[in-house]
Amino acid sequence: MNLIFDDNPLAILTALGYKTKIMAKTAGIVIIGNEVLSGKTQDINSHFFCTELRQLGVEVQKISTIQDEIELIGREVAEFSKRFDFVFTSGGVGPTHDDVTIEGIAHGFGVKVVCHPDIEKRMRQRLGADLNEARLRMANVPDGATLLCADAPFAPIVNIHNVYIFPGIPRILQERFHAIKERFRDTPYYLKNVYVKHGEGIIASMLNDLLVKFPQLMLGSYPVLDLPEYKVKVTLESKDANYLDQALKTFVASLPKDSVHRID
Repeated sequence: MNLIFDDNPLAILTALGYKTKIMAKTAGIVIIGNEVLSGKTQDINSHFFCTELRQLGVEVQKISTIQDEIELIGREVAEFSKRFDFVFTSGGVGPTHDDVTIEGIAHGFGVKVVCHPDIEKRMRQRLGADLNEARLRMANVPDGATLLCADAPFAPIVNIHNVYIFPGIPRILQERFHAIKERFRDTPYYLKNVYVKHGEGIIASMLNDLLVKFPQLMLGSYPVLDLPEYKVKVTLESKDANYLDQALKTFVASLPKDSVHRID
């Protein structure tokens, strides 16, 4: 048998009959703040990160919400840094007593906290005589960190190793993330939604069988209680469009006749 391949190793392996899996970049999110844990502030930043990263093809594997404690922050972020390709933190970078994220992350990586000259310079230019010791704390970074969105008038993103330190204010966090998000882009996810008229009790065995046939498929099942048109939304995801298409056809064929409300 003569085979002609291009230079794509994935195509070569697939043609030879090997099962391949496209591995996603992974991410962990650390939300920092007593105000979130006490219910005084609702966390919307983790939802924003998850939505944006999924669209970029990055798989968020863990979200942790922790208190404003230096050792705890350091331990959690250092552990996340080892486990995931990217780590995103939110909160604790202001001028008050409970803003200890920078100190915590520096502690976790075993480095000192230093005043970044570029941040200090911009703060002095902007605030002049109003710059005080508390505000100057916002120029602190872990030693060895770099700045992203460095031209922002305040609150640039601090990056050390694979950790990206964001302010907790949602509007600023979102603006900063959109400015740098292309650096995280990976192979995209492909998604199909199947809206089924039968409940989970009827289709559960079909879902199980589908995963046996397509073990690399990301499969979700979500009951719907308040719509008469369908009872379950089933989601099928893969980074391989052909694999997803085969799984979708197999799943639809396994369902009882006329049980699909729609597919999108």
